[in-house]
Amino acid sequence: MKIQLKADLMLLMITFFWGASILLTKIGLDYIQGYNLISLRFIIAFLLSGIVFYKHLIKTDFKTVKYAFTLASILFIVYVFATFGTKYTSVSNAGFLMSLTVVFIPVLSSIFLKQRPEKKVMFGIVLAIVGIGLLTLNSQLKIGYGDILCILCALLYAVHIIVTGTMTKHVNSITLGVLQLGFVGLFSIIFSMFMETPKLPDTSESWFSILALSIFCTAMAFIVQITAQQYTSPTHTGLIFSLEPVFSAGFAFIFTGETLTFKGYLGATLLLLSVLIAELDFKSLLKLNYKKNIE
Repeated sequence: MKIQLKADLMLLMITFFWGASILLTKIGLDYIQGYNLISLRFIIAFLLSGIVFYKHLIKTDFKTVKYAFTLASILFIVYVFATFGTKYTSVSNAGFLMSLTVVFIPVLSSIFLKQRPEKKVMFGIVLAIVGIGLLTLNSQLKIGYGDILCILCALLYAVHIIVTGTMTKHVNSITLGVLQLGFVGLFSIIFSMFMETPKLPDTSESWFSILALSIFCTAMAFIVQITAQQYTSPTHTGLIFSLEPVFSAGFAFIFTGETLTFKGYLGATLLLLSVLIAELDFKSLLKLNYKKNIE
C-alpha cells in the first residue's frame, strides 16, 4: 500500500472519531457539566500525549510554553463554544456548522494576512450563508442559541489554525501541541471549580464518553494527524476532514434516530458543497485529468 494512501486512511479514521465526538459530548453532558467534561477530556489527552512525546517535552523552552499558553487560550474558547453549542442544538446541526472552519480560514487570512481569497472561496461563502439559513432558521426566522455557538466555534477554530500556522514556524510543533492540551485542561478545571461542582464520571456511560473523547477524539487524533499530514497533501487532508459532518449526521441517525427536515438536508448539502468548493483545487484537477487523457 502506498504511503500516501495509508496516511489518507489514517486521516479518515480520525475524521470518523471527530464525527463521533459530537454525539459522545452530547452523551457526556447528560452526566457531567460542561467545563468539567472539557477538563477531563483534555487532562487525560495531555497525559497520554505526554507519555508518547515525553522526549520532546524534556526540551521545552519558555517561548514554547508562552506560545502554548496563547494557543490554548483560543482553543479553550473553541471547545467551550463547541461543548455548549452541542448541548443546545442537534448533533447533525453541530457537525455541519462546525465544518465552516474551512470556509472561515481564507476569509480571515484575507483580512489579517492580506491574502486575497479566490473566486471559488467567495462562491463557497455565499453557498455557506444560504446553507446556514436553511439549516438553522426557524419559522420565525430566528437562529437557535446552540447554532450560534457552533458557528462561533468554527470561526474561533479558524483563528486558532491561522495563529498555529504562524507559531509552529518558531518552535517544536509537537511540544507546542502537547502543552496546549495541558493548558486547555488547566483552564477548564479552574472554570469548573468556580462555576460548577467538579466530579469524576459515576456511570459506565459517562466514563465511556469521556475516555472515548480523550483517547480517540483528542490524544490519538492529535498524534495521528501530526504523523499522517507529513505524507499527504493539504488538499487530500481538507477533503477528508470535510467528511466529519457526514459522519456526525450518520452517528446521530444510527444511535438517536435524529433526522433533519427537507429544508435542513438542503442546507446541510449546501454547507458541505461550500466546504468542498473551498478545499478543491479545480485548476490542478483539470490539468491532471487533461494530462491523463493525453497519456
